[in-house]
Amino acid sequence: MKSATIQLETLTCPSCMQKIEGAVKGVAGVDQDSVKVMFNASKVKLSFDEGQVSIEDIEQAITRVGYEVQKTSVR
Repeated sequence: MKSATIQLETLTCPSCMQKIEGAVKGVAGVDQDSVKVMFNASKVKLSFDEGQVSIEDIEQAITRVGYEVQKTSVR
């Protein structure tokens, strides 16, 4: 398992958090219990299985629901 922190554009409403969380949790290979969207920091933290999904796929899921990914770090 890898862990990632994804920096997003500034989040403006609590419903943004739910949309992003739903999009990320819907990606196969993401550990659903690890997904945390931090409203004030505009970040998403999660763990994912590199063998099942790439970080680019996770970023695309966020982009598809209308949020811009600014930078990502994977550990």
